[in-house]
Amino acid sequence: MNTFGKIFRISIFGESHGINIGVVIDGVPAGLLIDNKDFAIDLGRRKSGAKGTTSRQEEDMPNIVSGVFNDHTTGAPVTILFSNSNVDSKDYDSTEEFPRPGHADFVASKKFKGFEDYRGGGHFSGRITLGLVVAGVIAKKIISPIKIESKILEAGGDANIEKAVEKALREKDSIGGIIQCTARNMPIGIGEPFFDSLESVLSHIIFSIPAIKGIEFGTGFAAAKMKGSEHNDCYVDINGKTRTNNAGGINGGISNGNDLVFRVVVKPTSSILQTQKTMNFKTGKMATLNIAGRHDACIALRMPVITEAATAIAIVDLLMLDKARSI
Repeated sequence: MNTFGKIFRISIFGESHGINIGVVIDGVPAGLLIDNKDFAIDLGRRKSGAKGTTSRQEEDMPNIVSGVFNDHTTGAPVTILFSNSNVDSKDYDSTEEFPRPGHADFVASKKFKGFEDYRGGGHFSGRITLGLVVAGVIAKKIISPIKIESKILEAGGDANIEKAVEKALREKDSIGGIIQCTARNMPIGIGEPFFDSLESVLSHIIFSIPAIKGIEFGTGFAAAKMKGSEHNDCYVDINGKTRTNNAGGINGGISNGNDLVFRVVVKPTSSILQTQKTMNFKTGKMATLNIAGRHDACIALRMPVITEAATAIAIVDLLMLDKARSI
């Protein structure tokens, strides 16, 4: 439900406008050096403030409440909290009458029988990804020397990101984007055949990130237009290095030692400033909707660091599974 992983297990909790949000991370080895400063860079990359991102500003200072003593992990679950302070919940009072198109408002109300916290999207909000990011920082420490880097390739179908964002803002609309993630220094053997393949586990956690709508590894969907003679990655040394990397560093669900490469599709933010025609669920008639609140015109701008964190979490859990099996 709200937990991911078999050995390195994370549990996320909280709502966008609740008192706190956070994460519990179990399976962290004892003795890992942890300091609040370790989280600053990645949390800063996730923060809003750049053009095209929400005007909601939160301090996002991690409060480590368990699992760390004298700046080292103890082996107990690590719990990290974040406070919500800059909230404006009145903007969501009409959600029951007007579930916002593209959001989880309607399905959440039906699934949880109207008891859900709808303010700011509640537990469905992208704000909950703070827990993923801090868990990812810890995971990155454990998996070193594996290095993970993500970047935005395009937004709104344009490689000129700034131009695309400017256009969306002028039109009072939103745009999506494509993120590429690369993990270097990958060892051979991460992942299992079938259900716990590297692709399966990565896809599972990647799709837990709000707004992700697609994923492809290596050449991805372009492979459908290739021949086997074109797509096969031929070996060029006895360590498994290949001339090309069409498979994205994975064969049979298992890492082959080449760079792990995949791309994800981020949808346009559902909340836009344009007037929309939608259903009024109280009257049962079509009506106009103007969404209030503070929203990203391009949520993809803040997605690279979240993608990195999810990748690190998946890799560290698979590494621990492999180690446990070899004991």
